[in-house]
Parts: sequence; structure tokens; C-alpha cells
Amino acid sequence: MKLYEQLANSIALSIQEGVLCKGDKLPSVRQASSSRNVSPSTVFQAYYLLEARGLISARERSGYFVTGGSGGIPASPEPVMVKHEELTQVDVSELVFEVLESTRMKKVVPLGSAFPSPLLFPLSNLARTMASSIQVMDPWSSVDNLSPGDADLRRQIALRYIVDGLHVPSDEIVITNGALEALNLCLMAVTRPGDTVLIESPTFYAALQSIERIGLKAVEVPSHPKDGVDLDAMEWALERHKPKACWLMTNFQNPLGSLLGNEKKKALVELLTQHQVPLIEDDVYGELYFGDKRPMPAKAFDTDGLVMHCSSFSKCLAPGYRVGWVAPGRYSKIIERLKLTTTLSASAPAQLALAKYLQKGGYDKHLRNLRHTLLVNQIKFIDAIQRYFPEGTRLTKPQGGYFLWVKLPDAVNALDVHRVALANGISIAPGPIFSAQRGFTDYIRLNYGHIWDENIESSLEKLGKIVSDLMR
Repeated sequence: MKLYEQLANSIALSIQEGVLCKGDKLPSVRQASSSRNVSPSTVFQAYYLLEARGLISARERSGYFVTGGSGGIPASPEPVMVKHEELTQVDVSELVFEVLESTRMKKVVPLGSAFPSPLLFPLSNLARTMASSIQVMDPWSSVDNLSPGDADLRRQIALRYIVDGLHVPSDEIVITNGALEALNLCLMAVTRPGDTVLIESPTFYAALQSIERIGLKAVEVPSHPKDGVDLDAMEWALERHKPKACWLMTNFQNPLGSLLGNEKKKALVELLTQHQVPLIEDDVYGELYFGDKRPMPAKAFDTDGLVMHCSSFSKCLAPGYRVGWVAPGRYSKIIERLKLTTTLSASAPAQLALAKYLQKGGYDKHLRNLRHTLLVNQIKFIDAIQRYFPEGTRLTKPQGGYFLWVKLPDAVNALDVHRVALANGISIAPGPIFSAQRGFTDYIRLNYGHIWDENIESSLEKLGKIVSDLMR
């Protein structure tokens, strides 16, 4: 990352964390140059970048001032956790399908979408890479790319694990049709109908759908909006319900945006190892961090092969290519065989294109730009929610990903908000789709992974009015 980009990102993080508030004056170029030990040119470039992103503005003869952020409003209190520790027969699919249907309508503002805007990705570069690589593609690759997948792509993924400090052999990695297939294969590998699976609450609705489809039972363990799953509650659930698997997001969980620290991840893996319960780790948002380095996955603390680490390129590089993977530890052969008996392989051209793109470099530069855009978007979303939503609204402030978990004022029903908002051309994700017991009735999830413009801001204003009207 260039020096001015580092400086701009550091200032943006200070705004996001509330260290710098709306109206605060930034240090002069000379002061910032001296205190940061960088050239005045570097400071100018950083300020120009922040100004272009709408976070600061210059006032003639006065300097630069913060225009985005909390404006001195105290940090919002974290949402109250809901405890659900009883076995539940999952039945949420119809509700989820109703909500998802709205996110596919092009005229609807997609605040309820599970995906960032496709305009944030280097799709033209990927297309050129695919076009050139297909021309020289070995005809036998359609056979060679059968499970476990393209050898070059698995090698590139293994190299990225090494950069993050993990040793994952490339022959352990299985390429899948997106992360969701990886997660489903893991669930199929270690459970049978009627078994119990431990999940966090709230949880990603696709986990609930997978559990429902296979005929499993769910036990929900409360998860903190900031630092993730409650390990004491998890230990209690492990001893009482004897689950066959645990499905968690450890980095920027959907919908909370929570992040487990390294010590907590280590304790999590030790606890599951003690009970010999495999962890299905959903880590699709790990590359979308706002800090200095990628947070470690729980896989980094696994010494017993019990952690099945799943990820994909869909959220960070290539939406629509549907290429994911799993590093399943001791379950590698089972996963590979399940893959062969279900969908055989992921797309050979897509695997080849991604392998060539990663080899050429440029991926990390794209990720830096994407992360900065998401951070700026989050600041603007939080600022708009604080301006337009009624008193009593609370929300998370994640350190990565692209979701905000919003607690509505008491007595406002999220499903009512969803239906009225949809009638006004706005989609949101209501809290009940993230719970096996359809809890979180006064929560919504908002997606800030779309390009900020007047339409997004006016939609947040309308949404705030809808919430206010439903309070009456």
C-alpha cells in the first residue's frame, strides 16, 4: 500500500472509530507531515483521496474538516443478545425465499442483499484473463479439474494461506462451486438426519436452510455483536446436546459483523477439540478487514484436523464465477468423494481464469481499494442512520465486511419494516430470517457494499421515516 493510501486509511479508521468526529479539524499539512514523518506531498494526496470519498472537505483559508462520521454523538450501545439454547427443528426457508426474492428486483434499492455491488470488482480484467487462458486451455483439463480441482488454483490458494501464516498443503484443498457448496459438503460429511448442529445466534440464514434441508436440529448459542460467540454458553450446549458439528463465522460474521480475537479463536478450537466436535468455519469475509492485517481464521489454531475452513472469491473478487474452496483437515478424502458424487467439479474455465489472475498479481491492490471503499461506505451509512432514524435506534460498527446489524426502537417489527420498505422500492433483511426460532423481531441487517450515491442516501432517509411511522 502506498504511503498516502496508508495515511488515508488510518484517518478513515479514526473517523469510523469516533476518534475524529464530524466537524473536527484535521492537522495542517505541515503538522501532519511532521507528526507522521512523511512528505507534505503524501499528506496532500491522502487528504485529496479522503475528500474525493466524501469524508473530509477543505475550507478556504481554514484547512480540512471531517464531514462524515458520528458528529460527536456517543457510540451506539450494542444490541441486546438473545439466548436460544434449546433444540429447534428448523423451518425458515419460505420466509428466507420471500425476502431473497425482493433483492433480485433491479428497481429495488438492495440494502437487504447478501452481496456487494458487482461494480466494485475487476470483472473486465478477469474477463480478459479468462479469454486468453481459454485459448490455450488443455483439452484434458476437463478431466484433470475433477475434484479436488485445478492444481494451479489450489497452489495459489495454498500460497495465500502461507502469507497469512498458515501451512495448508495444496493437496488438502478441494475447489467447490462457491463457499456454500463447501459448507454443505462439510455438513454432509459429519452429520446424518436427526443429528444436532451448534450454530450462533443470530446466524447466516443459509446455514439454517442447509440444516433444514438435511433434516438436522439446531441449537442456537448467543453471539456478541462485537467479539462473537459466547464460549461459556457453547460449552454448556456441547455438554448438554452433544452436537455432531459446529458451524460458525469467526471473521465479520453475517449478520452481526462480529470478529473473534485470536485468543478467543484459540479457546474455541481447544473447546471443540476437547469434545471432538468438528468446526465448519465459514470465512468468506476474512479478506474484507479494515485494519492493518487479515484476521487469522480459527484454522490457524487447529492441531487435530477438526477445523474445515471454507471460503470463496465471490465476496472479494469474482461474484458470479461461483468458485470457492474448503481446507477440510482430516475430512479431505470424505469431502473430495462427496464432491465427486454430487457436482463433480467447479467450472474449469473459471478455475483457470482465477489461477492466472492470482499468478499475475493485482489481487491485493484490488482488495486494498475494495476495503477502503467499504470502510468509507460504512462511515456514510452510520452517519445517515444517525441522522434519519428515530431515537432509540442502535447499530454495530464492524471492523470489516459490509453489513450493519441495526436494533430498531422497541415495538417496531422488522417484518413490517421489510414489507413497507419493499412497497417503497427498498429491500432490507429482517432479523427473523437469521434465527431458527425466528427471533430478533426488532432487528434488521443493512448492506453497505453498494456504491454510495443520492439514491442510497434518500433510501436510508425513507427507511428512517418508515421506522418512525411504525412506532406510532
